[in-house]
Amino acid sequence: MQPIIQIESITKKYKEADAFALNNFTLSIFEGQVYGLLGPNGAGKTTLISILCGLVQPTSGHFTILGYKYATHANEIKKAIGVVPQEYALYPTLTARENLVYFGSMYGLSGKQLKTKINESLDFLGLLKFADKRIETFSGGMKRRINLIAGILHNPKVLFLDEPTVGVDVQSKNAILAYLKQLNQNGTTIIYTSHHLMEAEDFCSDIAIIDRGKIYIQGTPKQIIASTQNARNLEDVFIALTGKELRDVI
Repeated sequence: MQPIIQIESITKKYKEADAFALNNFTLSIFEGQVYGLLGPNGAGKTTLISILCGLVQPTSGHFTILGYKYATHANEIKKAIGVVPQEYALYPTLTARENLVYFGSMYGLSGKQLKTKINESLDFLGLLKFADKRIETFSGGMKRRINLIAGILHNPKVLFLDEPTVGVDVQSKNAILAYLKQLNQNGTTIIYTSHHLMEAEDFCSDIAIIDRGKIYIQGTPKQIIASTQNARNLEDVFIALTGKELRDVI
């Protein structure tokens, strides 16, 4: 089976950096997977996703998404992917509905199709009754859910998620994960980063633990735990591979 994302020997070194952000990084992600990219601060997760989204150029190496390369098929890739960043990509003085209509129009959606998608998504995530309230009045969990909807209105084949449940209450986290699981069941391949290892262990079908720009281990959560001596869970594996050293970065 052909990978939906094929990464071949990607290397990235930022100008004036002492170390590589990614170092000869190779990975295959297949259709239908929920693929977790886990690692300490500075491991290379955000750099990798930024490259795959076309925001950063690699120093060397190449990749394809749905068999396409950005150099020749950028528009096809952009139509096929969704991105939900950790930072809120919302206009605070607009209502939830106004934000979603705006982002939907950027994907070429309009009319009844867009209205139906917005209402269905707001309803699933418990936000329909707040649809016409300004974003600046929303709690962090509510903003996080709107942020998610904005990235999936066009039904992307591939969805990139950067810390989708950071800073939210348990109820919002459960709603977000339930929504993401439904998206995956409907055919969306998900690439996910998080520092919540228990969440990742339950949510992801496959995982790669990366550090210093390289993959240390990959497989299903059960395979990874079973292959690491004395590991009871993903957190034990993570510490065994990446160590206990603090990873503060500026």
